[in-house]
Amino acid sequence: MKTLFLAPTRNAVGLSSTALGLTRALERQGLKVAFLKPIAQTHEASTDDSVHFARTLAHLKTPDPISLSRAEEQLSHGAEEELMETVIALAREATGGGAATALADVLIVEGLALNERNVYAGALNASLARNLEASTVLVSSLSGVTAGGLADELEIAAQNYRRSDGGGLSGYVLNFAPPGLDFGTLMADLRTHSPLLASGELPLLGVVTESPALAAPRTLDVARWLGAEVINEGEAGLRRVTSTVVTARTVPRMAHLFQPGALVVTPGDREDVIMAAALSHLSGVPLAGLMFTSGSAPEDSIEKLCRASLTSSLPVMRVGTNSFGTASRLSRMDARVPHDDTDRMERMLDFIADRLDIVPLGARLRTPEVTGERRLPPSAFRYELIQRARAANKRIVLPEGDEPRTVRAAIRCAQKGIARPVLLATPERVRQVADGLGLTLPDGLEMIDPDTIRANYVAPMVELRKHKGLTAPQAEAQLEDTVVLGTMMLALDEVDGLVSGAVHTTANTVRPAMQLIKTAPGAALISSVFFMLMPEQVLVYGDAAINPNPNAEELADIAIQSADSAQAFGITPRIAMLSYSTGESGSGEDVEKVRVATSLIRQRRPDLMVDGPMQYDAASVLSVGRQKAPDSPVAGRATVFIFPDLNTGNTTYKAVQRAAGVIAVGPMLQGLRKPVNDLSRGALVDDIVYTIALTAIQAAQVAAQHADA
Repeated sequence: MKTLFLAPTRNAVGLSSTALGLTRALERQGLKVAFLKPIAQTHEASTDDSVHFARTLAHLKTPDPISLSRAEEQLSHGAEEELMETVIALAREATGGGAATALADVLIVEGLALNERNVYAGALNASLARNLEASTVLVSSLSGVTAGGLADELEIAAQNYRRSDGGGLSGYVLNFAPPGLDFGTLMADLRTHSPLLASGELPLLGVVTESPALAAPRTLDVARWLGAEVINEGEAGLRRVTSTVVTARTVPRMAHLFQPGALVVTPGDREDVIMAAALSHLSGVPLAGLMFTSGSAPEDSIEKLCRASLTSSLPVMRVGTNSFGTASRLSRMDARVPHDDTDRMERMLDFIADRLDIVPLGARLRTPEVTGERRLPPSAFRYELIQRARAANKRIVLPEGDEPRTVRAAIRCAQKGIARPVLLATPERVRQVADGLGLTLPDGLEMIDPDTIRANYVAPMVELRKHKGLTAPQAEAQLEDTVVLGTMMLALDEVDGLVSGAVHTTANTVRPAMQLIKTAPGAALISSVFFMLMPEQVLVYGDAAINPNPNAEELADIAIQSADSAQAFGITPRIAMLSYSTGESGSGEDVEKVRVATSLIRQRRPDLMVDGPMQYDAASVLSVGRQKAPDSPVAGRATVFIFPDLNTGNTTYKAVQRAAGVIAVGPMLQGLRKPVNDLSRGALVDDIVYTIALTAIQAAQVAAQHADA
């Protein structure tokens, strides 16, 4: 399934009508289209305009958008990632499933229209497009702008939506083109001012001309806008206002203005105008209506004379403002189509769809991805992580059961159904910690006092370590450590995974696992990866936590384990074997180690895309990769980064994490028979929650492998 994000370049560009018009145009091509307005446009309690018409005219099951108040509150508190995860969930709801199970061919997403109040909307739209893995259609207007100004506008907007791999843009639409526009001259001028448009990277998808007929509101809408008293409703729900006649002159000098669609605005004492309007109506001219101003009404004698017209299909209304004030208010009338004016919106969508050239889109939307690759953005990664963990429903032991961050994380996991956490600590102590944090322990959160169960694991531990001569007293002493105790629970299949490290070192967490859990079949070593939640996509870094100086054989094993982990979590692995030189440009023992490891990977796993030695910039930046390794399938597009040693890996991940403000999920351990995962001692509550989710998913994968075996 493909996602198209419609983004405005400035205020009042006709964003909603274009989004719905594109939906209709794609449906005409036989595509199954879903529609989403992720965040409501206004603070109004009523249904968003585009959502309403998507449901009533396109009959789409469009979910309710996130309220603007809620979105603004989350943005103001730095919770944009939480907001994006909710948007991902709405996208899944709109399309009827996940990326692989979606019932739609394409999802149309309408961004926020820009106005003087929502100064954050431009950046938020770019973030929405990125996290929804969308390609952007820019929507602009030819109203009040020169060709040079429009070209600059499109160039600037495109920079916000273009991805680092050169993708991210699908085209642009121009609205409100004046009748008689010299299209050829316009395009020539745009290409002269814009290298982007001249290159064809951003194709024109349509030019929609102004249409007075489509802009015409019903007389009923005018009455609502002005708060008018309806004296005679007539055909107020059918007739449309295409012009306004404000009676400042004598009838002979304005009679030619009494045309179909004219709204006659007059004081009630202008008998000549009222009689002229009545005669026009009787002669068959379908005026939009007659509006009395200043709260006035015609004399009884005139009303009786014109009664046949004033009580027929001609709408007659009255307002308290004078003629000038009434005309002024009419000039400021809201251009939005009312929700009950489905006829106008139906015609508008057909009008726009007729003028969109979706050939540049059509072929792209129908063509399946050649590689099946997916750039997994961070919000989608977190959303899918939580959903898969919920489905796994695994029991995860937390040996640091009374540590405050761990308690918070356990409460959240239990409340959200992410896992079934088991806190190893006295229940009284856990309650004290929760009370101190102002939290309530949910029903069903499991707490186990280590002193009450320790004796159960002495004999099994002696059996597991008998080849090392472990005695019962020694086992009992080691089991005083809750990490060892939790590891024994995992070894005996009483829990499905273990997460520790908030107060323990990596060695404290990993050593018991190596002694009691052991490596998985076929695994030569234990290694680790971090999932780096970069702005555009999630990358995998390995090994940055376990192996200090792996040799070529070990480096190859780390790369293969890391690639498999990436694949398991929805990331297409493109492995960059990192070094201080690229290709054949460097020499030395360290470079040769990476070169040999790369060769070993190709021999053992010819299905994996791998290249090395490669510098970090050549692996991560497309332009640099094309220059330094033009024939590489990995350069500039790597998703799995394998560091030559722990010093390089740990330093790099922490530098990227801190300097770029990137969330690093992990380290996730690889190569164990059962999942044990370490935390950084500086881990945040969110880090612990996501690590618990990772562990639950790993446990489900282990269970599936055992079932297949």
